Amino acid sequence: MPGLVRPHGGGSLKPLMLDGEALAAERDRARSLRALRVSSREKGDLIMLGIGGFTPLEGFMTRADWEGVCDGYRTAGGLFWPIPITLSSQENFSSGSEIALVDPDSDAPLATMKVIESYKIDKKLECSSVYRTTDAEHPGVKMVMQQSEVNLAGPVKVLSDGGFKSKYGALFMTPAETRAEFERLGWSRVAAFQTRNPMHRSHEYLAKVAIETCDGVLVHSLLGNLKPGDIPAEVRTRAIGELIERYFRPGTVVQAGYPLDMRYAGPREALLHALFRQNYGCSHQIVGRDHAGVGSYYGPFDAHRIFDEIPPDALHTRPLKIGVTFWCYRCNGMASDRTCPHPDADRLQVSGTQLRKWLEEGSPVPAEFSRPEVLEILRAYYASLEAGGKG
Repeated sequence: MPGLVRPHGGGSLKPLMLDGEALAAERDRARSLRALRVSSREKGDLIMLGIGGFTPLEGFMTRADWEGVCDGYRTAGGLFWPIPITLSSQENFSSGSEIALVDPDSDAPLATMKVIESYKIDKKLECSSVYRTTDAEHPGVKMVMQQSEVNLAGPVKVLSDGGFKSKYGALFMTPAETRAEFERLGWSRVAAFQTRNPMHRSHEYLAKVAIETCDGVLVHSLLGNLKPGDIPAEVRTRAIGELIERYFRPGTVVQAGYPLDMRYAGPREALLHALFRQNYGCSHQIVGRDHAGVGSYYGPFDAHRIFDEIPPDALHTRPLKIGVTFWCYRCNGMASDRTCPHPDADRLQVSGTQLRKWLEEGSPVPAEFSRPEVLEILRAYYASLEAGGKG
């Protein structure tokens, strides 16, 4: 029986989280170090380094790494990587400094770091390379432009999962845990379904198409921060769990979450998603319309094309490219623009903005768009927002 895809870089998983006596000793040492409060985005990156999701990185990138990733998708050592993993600071720590990286909300120590370099970057270059725009309204551009002026590079020792395990329980799975679960299920061909939204009928269709050709699907929800107006992870994952229980065959889907914030980097983020899904054990990634996009900054299938533009050996996780999906009233079922011959007038396509408007107003949502059990959870969430607003 074939095994799971190898982690990125060709070696073993490389989690940077300490445990046991080493963890206790490093936590004690962290209290004596100068502290740097990280951003929410940097916290998510740290946790991914800790659990092995960013294997084989050993910490935050140097200037040479940053430049190579921005310009050519490669670190200074030649490792394929599509988005810089960096740490910013208002202070210019000297090389050799040992510092504690602390949680942006609680000031609890998340990691220790040995600074090997501090450097300034061209933020507009990073934005134009990674996000394909320098428009300050783009949430990813805004994130970069609000960073401190100096980046710090160096290896890290991670001390905490940042509270994700206590908040999400079994839903928060490390790459080692998903790999163990896939092996228990006898899977080797595993497709990842990336989501920051509840799953509706079109998403259900995408996952079921993947199940037809793979052993199973990892529905992998983002648990970090989103932009205002998006559905919180705890609501979204509950709705997804209900959908899986009622509408998927047992043993075909694993639901899990990962700790990153959205960057909204479109095509480049699609590559990053595929890269860390390789570490989680996924051989394939479903790439639909406007993957990791926002607004109209990217073409609807730019994330499809970018997989054809990178070297064939860059990633082992391959894209499952699927077009726009919808309910077609003339086909009388779910379809995609690759299979359905009928015009737009026969297709039910609902934007996220329209759906939120219906839910906020308590208006009917077509049964062909979303399962009733999902809508029930979403309606309860929007009702709680309204009640809170009135209070």
